Amino acid sequence: MARRGTEAFPDLGAHCDREDCNQLDFLPFDCDGCGKVFCAEHRTYLGHGCARAADQGRTVVVCEACGDAIERTGAGMEKKTDAEILEAHARSRRGCDPARKLKPRCPARRCKETLTFSNSTICKGCGQKLCLKHRFPADHECATRVSPAGAAAARRAGDCGRDAQKIKDGVGWALPPLVRNFRMF
Repeated sequence: MARRGTEAFPDLGAHCDREDCNQLDFLPFDCDGCGKVFCAEHRTYLGHGCARAADQGRTVVVCEACGDAIERTGAGMEKKTDAEILEAHARSRRGCDPARKLKPRCPARRCKETLTFSNSTICKGCGQKLCLKHRFPADHECATRVSPAGAAAARRAGDCGRDAQKIKDGVGWALPPLVRNFRMF
């Protein structure tokens, strides 16, 4: 068991449990294998000769084609090489599908941004999933895009959207008389 702290501060830090070190470390590491306390230099299993150093834990092989991680489990799996494991993965029932590795991209023209949870949004006009750079209807080819002149007139008129009426055939909206007869000069 490691001696803790100093005479002045008995709860501060601990001495390394390695016999030849005994260094006082103010941020000691507790080994989950043997339960002893070690300094930064001897904190690894191999650094202090822990019995748990032989245990390699869980290891995986990553397939370059589809991005799947194949865990080394089962009888004799630890003795197989990476190439043998990947070959068995390619022959398996699930198989290796390179299309699964492809990430969705922004549909805006000339945009190559990969869409993730944190950098994408769905356009309320056309329903497309877009990157944040193209989230506004004017920035992508939105099916319900309003012309810039119409948008500017609507902003100048204030609450004109409340007075807008749907055209009878359902194709668009009719502007209220205040905006329709608005003259700039």
